[in-house]
Amino acid sequence: MNPAALITGASRGIGRGIALELASLGWDVVVNYAANAEAARRTAADCLAAARARGKSIRVETCAADISRGPDRTRLIEFARAAFGRLDLLVNNAGVAPKVRADLLDATEESFDRLLQVNLKGPFFLTQLAARWMVEQSRQPGLAGSVRPKIVTISSISAYTASVNRGDYCLSKAALSMLTLLYATRLAEYGINVYEIRPGIIATDMTGPVKEKYDQLIANGLTPLPRWGTPEDVAKAVGAIACDLLPFSTGEVINVDGGFHIRRL
Repeated sequence: MNPAALITGASRGIGRGIALELASLGWDVVVNYAANAEAARRTAADCLAAARARGKSIRVETCAADISRGPDRTRLIEFARAAFGRLDLLVNNAGVAPKVRADLLDATEESFDRLLQVNLKGPFFLTQLAARWMVEQSRQPGLAGSVRPKIVTISSISAYTASVNRGDYCLSKAALSMLTLLYATRLAEYGINVYEIRPGIIATDMTGPVKEKYDQLIANGLTPLPRWGTPEDVAKAVGAIACDLLPFSTGEVINVDGGFHIRRL
């Protein structure tokens, strides 16, 4: 039986990259998406192709769910349970950026509420549901012990980097760091390891509108590794966790940022 992963926001960008990486490693995957069913279907097909290229036989399912809504979160977990009967890895990847990059003095409650609901409330309560299932699973002899269960949350360098034109986004990502610490502490007794992956400037649809700005910043030395990151860079970090290469680490932050976090003089 293959290990099974649930990846939120997996139809495009970083989530898609993670799904492809796990598929190539032989994992069954639930590709969650909010609205773009066609992109989710393409990701699923590409996952199957990636697995075949490695001689792996896997299953991939797609499931539409808005993680900011309680009923959708419950339905997503129930879908994963019906599809695979087990959950070995939850990847909290789904997230949104502000529709308008508004100065801190002009920010609106509407934008704040939207970002906190999707970027924080959704992962918090989805992790709660997944953790309950993982704890239940750890007590079942037929499922426990084959794969160490794990939870990974994709945050951002915005967790600690102040951007005054998208304060709501920064706050939502900073809170995810504490989410990781809280669940790592709570779930350690069950052998469930919890990690935060903190991407830097990654080439996705979300960063497309500011490409010219970051091209210039990178050219001027913003990061020691002078290039954009890719979804594949983030996916490799998730793959290392999935392969249990960090068994004595939990609550850990893994920076995938080209060295942005290094403070240089």
